[in-house]
Amino acid sequence: MDRQPTVAGRFYDEQPDRLYALVDKLLGLTEGRQKGRTLLSMVPHAGYVFSGAVCGKTLGSANLESTVLLLGPNHTGRGGAFALWPDGSWIIPGGAVPIDTELAQALLDADPDIKADTSAHMGEHSIEVVLPFLYRLNPETTIVPICISAPLLDSLERVGKAIGRTLKEFGRPVSIVVSSDMSHYISNEEAREKDGIALEPVMTLDPASLYDTVRVRHISMCGVLPMTTGLFAANTMGATHAELVAYATSGEVSGDFEQVVGYAGIVVD
Repeated sequence: MDRQPTVAGRFYDEQPDRLYALVDKLLGLTEGRQKGRTLLSMVPHAGYVFSGAVCGKTLGSANLESTVLLLGPNHTGRGGAFALWPDGSWIIPGGAVPIDTELAQALLDADPDIKADTSAHMGEHSIEVVLPFLYRLNPETTIVPICISAPLLDSLERVGKAIGRTLKEFGRPVSIVVSSDMSHYISNEEAREKDGIALEPVMTLDPASLYDTVRVRHISMCGVLPMTTGLFAANTMGATHAELVAYATSGEVSGDFEQVVGYAGIVVD
């Protein structure tokens, strides 16, 4: 089953020529690609005018494999806890990104909580907005998208480690890309302070501490569940180092510094 774009023409340009001219420019903001293999990257998913520079700089500096597992949050409330899109392609302006069905099946077999479920992805923008960047970096990219809404740390840890074992043992190398914005609708100063606190355990590759910190400190990081899952997976795959490639807030574009959203770009190898 193919998925048609939901936010083309709103979050990003629906005209391919204009879209990819901008994406190329944003990817060109990097100062050089990582030398080692990227196990995981975290990028934001707002409209490109706000978060595109952080996303482009981060993915442009990453060294991603041609097969990518995409983990995103569930903003709609639809579907299951770990909802995997199992087949077909995700359509984007001027192209399509196919599902890697071999990897999809391996992940469905990895843990019973991972289920084939397209409903969680309908109307959900968090993974979709990343795809034009991946497509432009490598038109041969194949993906497996999972939308995550499981609220409990125990299940995030169990499934994350199962994902990590599956990717480690898979016949081809796979990178993980997590989609997450940071703090929402607070002042620029408060967002930078809270986001810095949330990013500390990310830098030390500590998913349980990330989960607890975001909960206890009431940090509105919408992708904390997929990022927690992704870090458990990356650690299982042998992650040793995390780098904050870029950080910005929407206020830098809008001029409104009283109600901002924070955006962070991370690379883990």
